[in-house]
Amino acid sequence: MKATKTSLAREIDQPRANIRFYLFHGPDEAQSRALAQRLVESLGASKSIIAAGTIKSDPATLVDEASAMSLFGGKRVIWIEPATKDVEQGVASLLEASSIENPVIAIAGPLTKTSPLLKLSESSSAALAYASYAPEGQDAERMVHDVGRRFGLKIAPPLAARIAGSAGNDQAIVAQELQKLALYVDASPETPKELYPSAIDAVGADSSEGDFLRLADLALDGELQKLTDELARMPSADSEAIPVIRSLQRRLLMLAPARARIERGERLDAVMASLGKSLFWKDKTKVEHMVGRWTAEGLATAAERLGQLERSLMFTNAPSREALGEELVAIARKARSSR
Repeated sequence: MKATKTSLAREIDQPRANIRFYLFHGPDEAQSRALAQRLVESLGASKSIIAAGTIKSDPATLVDEASAMSLFGGKRVIWIEPATKDVEQGVASLLEASSIENPVIAIAGPLTKTSPLLKLSESSSAALAYASYAPEGQDAERMVHDVGRRFGLKIAPPLAARIAGSAGNDQAIVAQELQKLALYVDASPETPKELYPSAIDAVGADSSEGDFLRLADLALDGELQKLTDELARMPSADSEAIPVIRSLQRRLLMLAPARARIERGERLDAVMASLGKSLFWKDKTKVEHMVGRWTAEGLATAAERLGQLERSLMFTNAPSREALGEELVAIARKARSSR
């Protein structure tokens, strides 16, 4: 069936037992990914990733994975990203199976109305499909408010607009920032707290000033010598570490969906052209290098490591400058090895 904006929150936060296949598609892949992750949390499950190519080679694999019980007794979700036309036969078999143990989540980019995968999802009562589009205006404010509520944050409309603007209306970035802000103000769904501008001034996405993105780009582009030169010129104080990490995280969130499209078979020049106004013209060449160099798996690993580093720096007395430098150099070396 086809989910609407009105019904989506209920379907994700209170998932029904009879839904065995979720398709998140549309041009805003970051939002699709964020919604899918929210669903995983609602299900209290762990992700088990399966490649579209594996399903193409043996469509029965998807039913087998969805029917298999966890060795450790916990709940599982089968995760497909990127979901291409290669999975259509496997999904058809999944929807026809007599029973399954684990639901399947698929992340796809834009799909045409004639897409067999979309038709399968919208016509079956055991499937749910939702198209993600970047929110604007009051929809963007509402999105920030809804995401914040999940982390126990009460956010006034003017502040929600500020957060949406600083994150480029990207739900994945918004969720990432609000989760950090909730930790900072000690908020949770059980003990909600009002979010004030002072918290965003301290640790928010728009608190970064200076050329922090340059350091992030040097690392992701594998410019090891230039990176080490820049690191040597950084102030000895630790105050710049978090803004640099934020800049790097935002760049990763731009690269990830672009790289996913490449691995779905799209041409690099077509993907770069579609970034359009979201990419400053001076950054086009370097971003193109990064998209061509990194794999989706490598970008996901880098994002996970950065999240761990940020949490460590925010809530311990670890030397920020040294820890940041080590991680940036490690990223640069990984990028160089991919050339």
